[in-house]
Amino acid sequence: MRLRSFGERIAHIDLAKGSWQMKPAPRDWVEKYIGARGLGVRYVLENGPEVEPLSPENLLCFMNGPLSGSEASMSGRWACVTKSPLTGTVTDSHQGGWTAARVRWAGFDGLVFEGGAERPVYAFLEDGEISLRDASEVWGKGIHETVAFFQERYGKKNLSVNAIGPAGENGVRFAAWVNEDDRAFGRGGTAAVGGVKNLKAIVVRAGTRKSEVPDRDAWKAVRRVALDAIRDEANITSPRKGGLSVYGTNVLMNITNAIGALGTRNSQTTAFGAGAEKISGEYVHEHLLVEDPTCHACPVACKKEVEIKEGPWAGLHMESVEYEPAWSLGANCDNDDVAAVAKLIDQSNDLGLDPIELGNAFSMWMEATEQGWAPQGQGLDWGDTAAMVALTEDIARRHGAGDALAEGPARAAEALGHSEIAMAVKGQAVPAYDPRGLKGMGLGYATSNRGACHLRAYVAAAELGVVPIEADPLAWRGKGELVKTFQDLHAFSDSLDLCKFSAFAEGAPEYAQQYATAMGIDFGPDDVMLAGERIYNLERYFNNRAGFGPGSDTLPARFTEEASTQAGSKGHVSELGPMLGEYYAARGWKEGVVPDLKLKDLGIL
Repeated sequence: MRLRSFGERIAHIDLAKGSWQMKPAPRDWVEKYIGARGLGVRYVLENGPEVEPLSPENLLCFMNGPLSGSEASMSGRWACVTKSPLTGTVTDSHQGGWTAARVRWAGFDGLVFEGGAERPVYAFLEDGEISLRDASEVWGKGIHETVAFFQERYGKKNLSVNAIGPAGENGVRFAAWVNEDDRAFGRGGTAAVGGVKNLKAIVVRAGTRKSEVPDRDAWKAVRRVALDAIRDEANITSPRKGGLSVYGTNVLMNITNAIGALGTRNSQTTAFGAGAEKISGEYVHEHLLVEDPTCHACPVACKKEVEIKEGPWAGLHMESVEYEPAWSLGANCDNDDVAAVAKLIDQSNDLGLDPIELGNAFSMWMEATEQGWAPQGQGLDWGDTAAMVALTEDIARRHGAGDALAEGPARAAEALGHSEIAMAVKGQAVPAYDPRGLKGMGLGYATSNRGACHLRAYVAAAELGVVPIEADPLAWRGKGELVKTFQDLHAFSDSLDLCKFSAFAEGAPEYAQQYATAMGIDFGPDDVMLAGERIYNLERYFNNRAGFGPGSDTLPARFTEEASTQAGSKGHVSELGPMLGEYYAARGWKEGVVPDLKLKDLGIL
């Protein structure tokens, strides 16, 4: 029996007709764009950059990579790719847990949802088959109740449920798909696309299986090289040694605060003082930690299950109080109550909301209230956790002030006539790194193809010393080339699809070796970087055709004009202009637009 090539089993599901068929991805697409992120973007481009995001005609792709669900370490991820209702750009969001592996084991490399169903449905996957089934019993219900419903119906063993909550059903522009209660396709509003299509959930039941590879002995050897790098106890920056396994992603809270790069009170300042410790990974580990669950094939276990033991939310079990949402719902809102942060994250998971965007919506509204710009009786005070909890529900249901905020902080601030208080790029709110204290991250936000994002480049790994690359966080020179390199590398790893934290120990050589061995082809480190560059330019080409031209790569004026007053970054602003000059030169772009010659050189045209 011949080995199946990756990309042969892409299911195209026509929700309007209630039918599906298996169509292999074009081989040149797989060769050029690898899988997951890259392949998904190629499908979405084919559908047309002009499509209205909140319409059934918007393509919704769920894509595995060639390593998803394999025995490769940190390979429990897949991508959701569509045109974003929040930004109007192409967007991809990645999700951990076990769903990616089970979809692969059930016999699918990807799922492409076309059109919209007349009534709510869910897709049930098992043994290479898909059926569309009535979802009316769970429409309107939260993620937790939806997961429990399907577990009762199909059993818990080897079952994954990936669902939208009320936020997605109601077209909240930053609604998120969530699997297994707490792993999200968090950014870009992908669940709102599910909502307009009447697609409530993807339910998959599958056993386990070994990777299909041409040479199993060679595969074992290259896997061991990567695993040893991840587990290297002599390397202080390895994922196991560097604190992720002990404190989770929130190990960064105190570090970023100390260098004056932790945006506070809607980024009006760059540090949260003593409040950072109260919402940090160290505090959570000491006071709230219950268990260290993990995703498929992951030796790091950065997820931290917690229990709230006292106060109004006593008894709440959830995972995890991760760095990004702890910042957005904590420091950024002047909130140092870690129990309230946990409650708000759990609410986000249940209602299906991106907690990064949610916290930014709150902080923008808080500043608007402080300035007297919020509508009478609809304001929100700094650190008012009870009001934040209530407003979260209103956003998901589009009630009261929640209706305006459901459009995202950028649109909501513009409606107030004060777009300057939305800390957003291309319509998507910034994550937990202030560009005045981490200059490369600012350039990464501005040039991200999916709106403000720490994961497109994640040069914070270099600027914070997490990887062995020297990069002064307060220096702007040289950041153009550095950001491009990180963007290209991560475009490739996102297409494999491996967890971003693998890059703390692995690079182009390890990625190339695993991909080449899994696929049975010749593929080296230079090929990794070329493929990543091609994928990044493909996304930029989509955005250019969708209307993003010169001047789209910006930062809020707060970061470029208002100097930091906090220790570690005091007196600094983001020198975005000269950094963009470096970056465009490295990319070969003209004012953020990809020339046709570049597209032809990369084989895109």
